[in-house]
Formats: sequence, structure tokens, C-alpha cells
Amino acid sequence: MSTLMDYKCPCCGGAIEFNTSVQKMKCPYCDTEFEMEALLAKDEALNNMQPDSASWESENSGATFREDEAGGMKVYVCNSCGGEIVADETTAATSCPYCDNPVVIKGNFAGELKPDIVIPFKLDKKAAKEALKNHINSKKFIPKIFKDENHIDEIKGVYVPHWLFNCDADAQISYKGDIIRTWSDSKYNYTETSVYDIYRSGRIKIDSLPVDGSTKMDDDLMESIEPFDVSQAVDFQTAYLAGYLADKYDVSADESIERANERIKVSAEEAFKSTVDSVYTGVHAENSSMNVQNGSYRYALYPVWLLNTSWNGQKFTFAMNGQTGKFVGDLPLDKSAFWKAVAALSVGLGGLIYAVMWLIALL
Repeated sequence: MSTLMDYKCPCCGGAIEFNTSVQKMKCPYCDTEFEMEALLAKDEALNNMQPDSASWESENSGATFREDEAGGMKVYVCNSCGGEIVADETTAATSCPYCDNPVVIKGNFAGELKPDIVIPFKLDKKAAKEALKNHINSKKFIPKIFKDENHIDEIKGVYVPHWLFNCDADAQISYKGDIIRTWSDSKYNYTETSVYDIYRSGRIKIDSLPVDGSTKMDDDLMESIEPFDVSQAVDFQTAYLAGYLADKYDVSADESIERANERIKVSAEEAFKSTVDSVYTGVHAENSSMNVQNGSYRYALYPVWLLNTSWNGQKFTFAMNGQTGKFVGDLPLDKSAFWKAVAALSVGLGGLIYAVMWLIALL
């Protein structure tokens, strides 16, 4: 049975939450600060509490939700105002829609579902807004009207569940390497391409390779804001979730292994490729064999700011690493301004190459 837990200020009774500036719990009403260790006793007491029990029979013979209609939704009662909080079965931290009281759904972080570690938010909502502004202003060929008229529809700090994989990987990888030489004489331009077979083998140690454990989050978006510094992670406490949203995983560790193996393979290929990059003009992997040993995994929560903006009938989603500030997201392209710039700066094939390079940069 899942119950709601919140953290109240003993001085004024207001709801306290994790503050990124001081890295402590802080009351937004009276500014009282609390060390994280001070709340451990409350966590332990709440975890040991038995849920209320009562037996009742319904006199209502009316219809009930079918399983497909309920869709995994659950209803909780806010401890502060008594309002109903509706959440799906994977929601683990949220806030009351009526009084904005931050709450943690204790049962969704119990037993095997409890994370091993959490990386606390280092950057706040103000930093996320500023990062969006800088992201837009740093890009060329963005419609001016978008800069003037886009507005933030939603901004939320979310702890995203991840599985962190550790292993030793014995790799055998074959590459093709090219060495390109060019020269000219009075009549012709010459290009000579020499192709080489390259073989590398060895062992690589993988430490805390992350795989997104939530189907709600786009994997490419989450991987784009990496890396996170796991050395700054702390043992999990529910208090870190106060004031933020959080989900428990709905993709198990076993279901994440295939993606982990793919990422381990790519990591090994890139690591061994770096040993020959300086010798060849271009290097690409052809075949690889991977033997993973000493594999283990942990359950972690990563801090992510999600921002949604709307403009011209379109929705644009951005994500920011809540620890490092790395920011990603797609933006609209002013095609007219783009092609005018191409025409002004280059002609013929040179212009085409320039255009392709800009398009790649904008993706």
C-alpha cells in the first residue's frame, strides 16, 4: 500500500523541500534550513509504520472502472489541504495541484524499488530558464518571431530512473583505416586513398554506464544530456525528492541489458579507435566481438529539467542536465534566412557543402 509523505517545517508548519543553492532542506516560508541527515530518522520511522486498516463493504451496486479505463491511475489525499492527487502507478514524487504541497509516494520507493543512489539537483528552475534563453540566442537562423513569441508552457524538475551498469569487457575489434593524400601539377589535381585493415583487442572497464529506466522519457534525449558525475551521488533519501517530480522505473534491469550491451560495444569501439585516430584520415569499425565479465548494476535517480514551449502551433521539448547544466532541444529553422546566407557566402558545390554542414549543426 502506498502512502503520501511530506516534510513539514517544525517552526512554521510550511512544506519544506530540497534547495539546490544550499544543498539542504529549506523552508520557503521562514527560511529555516535542515541538514539531510536530520531527516533520516523520519524516513526510517515512516518506513516502519504500518498502513491504516479497516474493513468495509459497499452498498453501491453501480458499475466500476474497467481495468483498461483505470489505466493504472491512483488517487491520493493531500496531507495539507485534503485535495485529491491523481497519479499513475509509476509516479513516486509530485505536488498537490491545489496547494502545491510537495509529496513523496512512499510505497513506490520501498523494498526492491528503492534506489541505491541519487544525484541531487545542483541547478534550479531559474538556471533552466536562463539556459533555454541562451540556447535559443546561440543558434543561427532561428526565426526572430520565435524568439519574441515563444513562451514556456511547462518547466519541471524530474528525477529520472536509471540503471547503472558496471563490468569488464574483453573486446576484439577490426577497423578500416583510410589515408588520403592529395597533390597537384600544372594540369591535374590528384587524390590517392590507401585503405588499411586495423585490429585491436584488449580489456576496457565500464563504470556506471547509464540506461534510462523510464518509458516516459525519450532515450535519445536522456543520453544527449550526459554525462552525469556519479562521484557526486549520495545514498538515496526520499527527502531529496521533495519539491520535484520523480518516477520509479518501469523498464527493469533485465529489460535494460540489451541497451547496455549496445552502449558498452560502442564505448569499446570508440576507446580503441582513439589509439589510431591520429595516424589515419578516417577510421570506422567493421566487426567487433565483446565478452562481458563481472557485470553488476545499481538503481539510480538522475536530475533533469524538462521544458516545453509552444509556437506557431508546434510544441518544442528541451532537457537540461540538473547537475551540469548541459542543455539540448530542437529549434525551428528560418529557411529563407538560411538559404540567403548560403547564396551570399558561397556558390555552386561550395555552397552545397556549406548548407549541409549547417543543417548537420542544427540537428
